[in-house]
Amino acid sequence: MRVISGECKGRPLKAVPGQGTRPTTDKIKESLFNIIGPYFEGGLGLDLYGGSGGLGIEALSRGMDKIIFVDRDAKATEVIKSNLKACGYEEQSEVYKIESHRALKALKKREFAFDLVLLDPPYARQRIAEDIEKLDEYGLLNRDVQVVAEHDPSVRLPEAIGNLKKVREENYGSTTISLYRLQGQ
Repeated sequence: MRVISGECKGRPLKAVPGQGTRPTTDKIKESLFNIIGPYFEGGLGLDLYGGSGGLGIEALSRGMDKIIFVDRDAKATEVIKSNLKACGYEEQSEVYKIESHRALKALKKREFAFDLVLLDPPYARQRIAEDIEKLDEYGLLNRDVQVVAEHDPSVRLPEAIGNLKKVREENYGSTTISLYRLQGQ
């Protein structure tokens, strides 16, 4: 696993030990960022199920200003911190060990508004539609936000969730990528 492009291109990333985390493959990561970027001119991002931090670190490498990483697993948050340090992104990130729904409530209190949201939950415990609904309800999304969900192909996400509309869906074998934007954008 490595950073695919940007200022940290080629930098290896550690994976979370054990079977509890499923890192995004380099091929899918590259496809995902070709859909949403491939590069950014700043902005604030949220990697709500951080795992190893690979998606959020890729976004930083491609030009995002700051990413907030959330994962409920202590091993995962330690790996995220290690990978951020290896890439020199400690100052451009915040890492929290907390459940996703509690994290969204805390982010609401801090009045964040995200330009990019990355949702790659464990496939067995995914609640993507609920997460997107809360992001919208809590006002955590900027007008031009891109919300990207990585999920099992058997999961059928709604065409619209709150004020967001699914604008693209791509299948890559055992992984599906769904992209949501605010309606009218």
